[in-house]
Amino acid sequence: MAEFIPRVFSGVQPTGNLHLGNYLGAITKFVDLQRTHDCIYCVVDLHAITVPQDPRQLKASIREVTAAFLAAGIDANQHIVFNQSQVAEHAELAWVFNCVARMGWLNRMTQFKEKAGKDRENASVGLFAYPCLMAADILLYRATHVPVGEDQKQHLELSRDIAQKFNLDFAESIAANGHGEAFFPLPAPLIQGVATRVMSLRDGTKKMSKSDPSDNSRINLSDDADTIAQKIRKAKTDPDALPSEIEGLGKRPEADNLVGIFAALNGQSKAEVLADFGGRNFSTFKSALVDLAVTKLVPIGTEMKRLTEDARHIDGVLAQGAARAREIARETMVAVKDIVGFVH
Repeated sequence: MAEFIPRVFSGVQPTGNLHLGNYLGAITKFVDLQRTHDCIYCVVDLHAITVPQDPRQLKASIREVTAAFLAAGIDANQHIVFNQSQVAEHAELAWVFNCVARMGWLNRMTQFKEKAGKDRENASVGLFAYPCLMAADILLYRATHVPVGEDQKQHLELSRDIAQKFNLDFAESIAANGHGEAFFPLPAPLIQGVATRVMSLRDGTKKMSKSDPSDNSRINLSDDADTIAQKIRKAKTDPDALPSEIEGLGKRPEADNLVGIFAALNGQSKAEVLADFGGRNFSTFKSALVDLAVTKLVPIGTEMKRLTEDARHIDGVLAQGAARAREIARETMVAVKDIVGFVH
């Protein structure tokens, strides 16, 4: 078997209005992984256009996500930060994978069904095929690990299926070109921490989302201290005190969500939070959560605002990262072309 460098790849869509769910579910994990892995973090703008976008807003959102990466503590000098569309090999490898993946595999993707809704005939081909692009994003860098939320596990499993089928379909050519028994690794998921899925502040059974019509359902990274405090105090709860044991959160989605948010922001487990707040009422707990959220999030929002006002700096970070990413991507595509049988 080929030896693969332990490498993390992950991406965030530039959809605007980054919120607490994006921060706790993805960005904080990215920051932590820098200490232990070789990391590549991508603003996946090619994925964004699978649904209609305002071009001016898209450009602003790409810069906003980059600013959030930097403000949260991602080191763009030690690791690679770039936007996907600057590295053409993403689309090039995605086409090869379109020819490896099978329609039945893509038909099973639940996110396509959710995003396309009832009118699937009107959905773009890109929306249907974008799991192949996601596989290309990861495998272009021969990444071994991918931090994912629960809702992305299915797409990562598809990436593994595509990698495995490529390795099997071209096994003879892979060996003949000196790559051993397998060219692509089978990337493993990294699901870390207690708040991998942050829920709405208005409904603990729904994921926190920028598309929710109520702004009180989410904490935006751009919110100031007063807005954060107001949203937490208005967050939906139930009439009972917090339980002392984690089992007591089982049928209390709003309580479970707020405890999970506190735990993630404070670097604790839910059990540790309940050891401190079990038996107390929500007003006491929410006051503590307000103080913690304001302390953790306001400096990030302030730094994001400062960075987004300097578009030239952000664009420079992305260009530098894209140049570094391109070196790895080009090497992979040269090998893929040899394996597939292209003349280049």
